[in-house]
Amino acid sequence: MRKPVVVGVLVFLALIALIIFSTRGTSAHRVEVCMQFKGQTTCKTASGETQDLTLHTAISNACAEMTSGVTEVVACEHTEPSKVNWLK
Repeated sequence: MRKPVVVGVLVFLALIALIIFSTRGTSAHRVEVCMQFKGQTTCKTASGETQDLTLHTAISNACAEMTSGVTEVVACEHTEPSKVNWLK
């Protein structure tokens, strides 16, 4: 094989290894959150490095699905979750 081909294959394999390595172990916490807003209920699951970040992400994801517009998103995110279930 020619040198540029070998280098290309090695770079590709290194990138694949980096992606696999970086996605493993980043989810120390996992939570399922259910939010109720304006008569709707949505549950979402999120993973993250800290409990606060994980909880905030799940709340944001649930509210994003039920709301439209910044005002509704902010109002939804400031309500207490109807259910919080720590999975990990």
